[in-house]
Amino acid sequence: MSLRTPLSAAKGLGSAREGAHHWWMQRLTSLALLPLTLWLAISIVMFPEMDYASAVAWMQTPVAAIAMSLLVISLFYHVQLGLQVIIEDYVGGALKIASLIALNFTCIVMVFVGLYSIIKVSF
Repeated sequence: MSLRTPLSAAKGLGSAREGAHHWWMQRLTSLALLPLTLWLAISIVMFPEMDYASAVAWMQTPVAAIAMSLLVISLFYHVQLGLQVIIEDYVGGALKIASLIALNFTCIVMVFVGLYSIIKVSF
């Protein structure tokens, strides 16, 4: 027995089957951010000196560059997922679509800027 009306079945209305994936991706990115953020905090505290030269030398190690890249990617993906939910829930009409486009564009640009910065400092 289905609770859907014949009209909703004909129009294809109902679950978009995207909510669970979105929810899981947000949880997985937050799970990835926990050790990466902890690693970043511990690494910064362990710098021999708090200067630019120490930060550059640290970033030139392969482990730091790879971990920082993973941090940037997972951070901005997590931000995009969270802000998308807020926009979808509280913004309506054409502003909703414009906001979602601006959000996606901004997050993609920020990931590329972050990765470019990491690569530039690392090499």
